[in-house]
Amino acid sequence: MSNRLKEVLEGQEHNYILPFLWQHGEEEQVIREEMARVHEAGIGAVCIEARPHPDFLGPKWWTDMDIIMDEARKRGMKVWLLDDDHFPTGHAAGKVKEAPEELHRKFLGERYIDTVGPAQGTSLLLDTLLMSGLRPTISHPQKASGKNKLISVVAVRRNPADGSLTGDSIDITELVHDGILYWDIPEGYWRVFIISENKDGGSQQQEDYLNPLDRDSVRILIDTVYETVYERYKADFGKTFAGFFSDEPGFYNDKTTFDFNSKPGKQGVPLPWSREMPDLLEQALGEDYRKQLYLLWHDAGEQSNIVRYAYMNIVSKLYAENFCSQIGAWCRARGVEYIGHVLEDNNVHARLGPGTGHFFRSLWGQDMSGIDVVLWQIVPGFDEMSFRQPTSGETDSEFYHYGLAKLGVSLGHIDPKKRGRTMCEVYGAYGWAEGLKLMKWITDHMLVRGVNYFVPHAFTQKAFPDPDCPPHMYASGKNPQYRHYKHLNRYMNRISHLISGGRHVATAAVLYHAEAEWSGESMYFHKPVKKLMQHQIDCDVLPVDVLVETASVKAGKLHVNREDYECLIVPYAEALPAAMVRRLLHFAEQGIAVRFVDGLPLRSSEGDDISAELSSLANHRNVKLAALDKLAQELIADGHYDIRVEKYEPYLRNYHYAHKNLDVFMFFNEHPHQTIHTEIVLPIEGDVYAYDAFLNRLIGLNVKKVNGANKVQLDLHPYESVVLLHGPDLEGYTAPPRYTISSDIELKGEWTVSTADAEHYPQFEEWGKLTNLTNMSGPDYLPRFTGTFRYETEFEWNGPANQAHLDLGEVYETAEVWMNGEHAGVRICPPYRLEINGLIRKGKNKLVIEVTNTLAKDQRDFLSAFAQQEPSGLIGPIRVIGILEN
Repeated sequence: MSNRLKEVLEGQEHNYILPFLWQHGEEEQVIREEMARVHEAGIGAVCIEARPHPDFLGPKWWTDMDIIMDEARKRGMKVWLLDDDHFPTGHAAGKVKEAPEELHRKFLGERYIDTVGPAQGTSLLLDTLLMSGLRPTISHPQKASGKNKLISVVAVRRNPADGSLTGDSIDITELVHDGILYWDIPEGYWRVFIISENKDGGSQQQEDYLNPLDRDSVRILIDTVYETVYERYKADFGKTFAGFFSDEPGFYNDKTTFDFNSKPGKQGVPLPWSREMPDLLEQALGEDYRKQLYLLWHDAGEQSNIVRYAYMNIVSKLYAENFCSQIGAWCRARGVEYIGHVLEDNNVHARLGPGTGHFFRSLWGQDMSGIDVVLWQIVPGFDEMSFRQPTSGETDSEFYHYGLAKLGVSLGHIDPKKRGRTMCEVYGAYGWAEGLKLMKWITDHMLVRGVNYFVPHAFTQKAFPDPDCPPHMYASGKNPQYRHYKHLNRYMNRISHLISGGRHVATAAVLYHAEAEWSGESMYFHKPVKKLMQHQIDCDVLPVDVLVETASVKAGKLHVNREDYECLIVPYAEALPAAMVRRLLHFAEQGIAVRFVDGLPLRSSEGDDISAELSSLANHRNVKLAALDKLAQELIADGHYDIRVEKYEPYLRNYHYAHKNLDVFMFFNEHPHQTIHTEIVLPIEGDVYAYDAFLNRLIGLNVKKVNGANKVQLDLHPYESVVLLHGPDLEGYTAPPRYTISSDIELKGEWTVSTADAEHYPQFEEWGKLTNLTNMSGPDYLPRFTGTFRYETEFEWNGPANQAHLDLGEVYETAEVWMNGEHAGVRICPPYRLEINGLIRKGKNKLVIEVTNTLAKDQRDFLSAFAQQEPSGLIGPIRVIGILEN
């Protein structure tokens, strides 16, 4: 038997969970108690969150950290640390403010003056415009906080018909003397652009943050936090102390802090800048680059796209090298790891504002790939329809459902240092309406895409109710579902273990769109990814850097790290880097199927002539154009698939992972209401078994042999997943027998209902009797009750002795069952079906069902107000199903 499977079945899987543990400066006993609660929930690590602590890096902080480290050593747990006192990473515990001026954030700013000529002897007052901090209604120099450094002054001719910029420009920087521009204005209308380096700008919330483009500025964070932690816990590094976590660092250059559409072309927004930028822009655009800088804000034809591509290419690389890679190298040199995530929201991963310009570059220096899901970003059923979030407005739901996790896992697959590991921060700030049922759905959403490390959000030591981004896992013992939380964690660890340490299997690679977006019109990468996922064609998303620098063709497949792909899909891009276009032609010549979605590029991002390459691609036998809506069908027709499905199942998700002696296939029904019944054909020969990760056991499977492959009947209820296993080490294993239904009855007797809140559980108080099960949160029942409903009844059974299943029907939302006084099991999501073999008997039986809801009914918190509230209690119908062995 495969080592991975053997370890899982024997309960020896590794830990893949490291929840946030928020620090507020509580007493020692409170801290130790919360560590105990984390550990008893089946979790082997914590990630310490400093944000709420009043004394980060001070005496009380170190006292609290020592307590946590002591508890972790005793319990064999790992400790990770968020690396700053404020969100997002970059404040360096306030030390940036004390640093030399040249290490503070820098921005490139732009203002302009409209003029008309001919006009001789004209002068323009630039010094006032160059003073930072002035509002339009204030012209007093004493109100300014300082002066900007002048970069260039450029006059651009305007079209007299419509006022547009013509591209006819003059560099007049040398005509500026002592803050005044002396210029004889030529005939016509001119716009004079003043470009300056500004120390003030961007989001005020990040005013005292480091400059992520500057290596020495980033060193402030390393010296302040990383080195200090290392000095105290040096002996624990690589042992109990596992590493550091950066939380959503970014440029934050836009005063509208979370404008996810902030990028070059948005006027009035200062752009990230550093000491290295002038030389790098000169290399990319030529000696007259200063003459072109105004195009970062203003449109003047194709040249605007060329300048914006050059700028974004430079800043995203500087971020990668000076921030992420520098910190990652520091950590690896000391035996610990560096993880975290940037903001990906609504496609900002390829933009400025709170973004970092390029998802893959921004995380390349880390040891795991990382993403996060918070604030109702991913909601079952809203994969195409937008969803109103609590803070950011409308979601691009296609990105969150079809793009986000794929970004993360693709980086985890293609970067060797990540060793196939992708972390997701999950569950955060959904409010108390989020219980274990939704958590399980989100978990499966991530697992079936390949995410295999999780940072639940969060454990808090603050006394209940802590208003800071619920739900909280333990919540001072007030979370009624906490006692069942361990079942989700065990499930998560088991499947994570099965999809780690091996190799992901995918048919297609999809080109990442960042460079295309910087260069002109483009299609999001997740548009074709969505079509592939809805047809069970798995893929990875690959950036230009990897395809140009490290990808190769081996045995007729596109090879990256341990991944092999049969075809490469290029979402529509008006322009791509010239090297990428040439690489696409090379791949086609090496036999790789290249598919351009909705058209070939028209030009290169840099403005280089690639007409010959584009012509060759258009006529190459291995290159095809595909309409987005026909892409998946054409790939299937060409044989580019791994798993075949009987019929169109847009909500069936799949993931194939291979170990040396074991193939793992995970399937998940992502639809919140509809059951999937279909047959699938797996590309393997030999026996196939199903694995139940909740019960931790192999189960028999109905398999047909079809032309050397295996055809499996797949029946998945909403929220249900299944893992199928195949491999030589499973040969000779005898699976439990299959069953057929022999009898089926619905329980319609009287129920005695009792209640207990989390604080008093398991001490119940009788509420009353029900003859018809109903929604207990209705206005005539217990609309504000949160806790556990206990249902008791007796029934007669004349079916097969000791062989039966119990189907609870609708449940809201966790269920625990006892039959005749014996524990039958726990279910945290649909389908609420349990085996009661050996527990049921002929004649009279006593059934007890406990159903636990969330705290939303009582707390009615702000975050929960953005979600539809589900019922509470046991709805049914309750059925007892007799079974016979086949």
